[in-house]
Amino acid sequence: MKRSFRYWHEVVLAALLVGLLTWAGIVEPQFVRLPSQVELSTHMWELALLAMPMTLIIITAGIDLSVGSTLALCAVVLGLTYERGVPPVIGAAMAVMTGLAAGALNGVFVAKVKVHPLIVTLATLAAFRGIAEGISQGRPMSGFPDSFAVIGRGSCLGLPIPALFVLAAAGIAGLVLMKTPTGRFLYAIGHNETATRFSGILVDRIKLWLYSLSGGSAGLAAVILVARRNTAKADLGAGMELDVITAVVLGGTSIFGGRGNILGTVLGVLLIHETREFVSWHWNRDELNLVVIGIVLIASVLLHQVFSRKSSRLDAMG
Repeated sequence: MKRSFRYWHEVVLAALLVGLLTWAGIVEPQFVRLPSQVELSTHMWELALLAMPMTLIIITAGIDLSVGSTLALCAVVLGLTYERGVPPVIGAAMAVMTGLAAGALNGVFVAKVKVHPLIVTLATLAAFRGIAEGISQGRPMSGFPDSFAVIGRGSCLGLPIPALFVLAAAGIAGLVLMKTPTGRFLYAIGHNETATRFSGILVDRIKLWLYSLSGGSAGLAAVILVARRNTAKADLGAGMELDVITAVVLGGTSIFGGRGNILGTVLGVLLIHETREFVSWHWNRDELNLVVIGIVLIASVLLHQVFSRKSSRLDAMG
């Protein structure tokens, strides 16, 4: 009896990633060497960290467009507290708490007020960025101590410290989706929220938790980004929400909800990161990135549909 293979999309993404790195190794051997990849990886960690909770949100047929603006607001809070003599570690905790509060605000409007998440987070995208601009007066804040920079540029156990945060986030999110009742509830909400409510599942509480988690992740990403760049300003994270959503959708998570996994998101993040870095490395033209990323996204979706149809035919025959 023939059975379909569940992970066609992940296989396609892995093949595209291997193909890209193989071609890059031929035309730009220096690009694929370990020191170069370690150096370039610093541009990926914030995207990867934000993509984990975004995957969970989109699985429930929600969306969070405010993550980039939340990141900026948290970065400004960190910068302003440091200017007023607050130790950076405490300022970092306050930044993460700011992100949690911003995410919880989104969650309240989505879960309790019943406003569509697209509308809510589109509004807070503008509001949080405006607040960040207003309280910082549009000026950059820098001069953080070297001990704080370790969070963004240091290493531990042979890995960059931001990578440890990402690995922990990916591991926890993957376990929640695959091994816990909460993971099954997320898929159920994405498939049919009304039926899930009638099943006695606390949908509103789950949504509030998810959006708060997304905001907290934006706060942590802000801390890492400020530590790496040694600068906090209100334009940090501009447009990052589109990169995050693209990575999650590229990873196979359905924008209509009910389908997705962390492995696909990780591959989506890696493919976007390697594609963007190689285009910048080889052609030195950042404007080509948007075109290339768009082509990769369309190609992966088309290939996934081809393999999914083939898999469905095998199921019918079996």
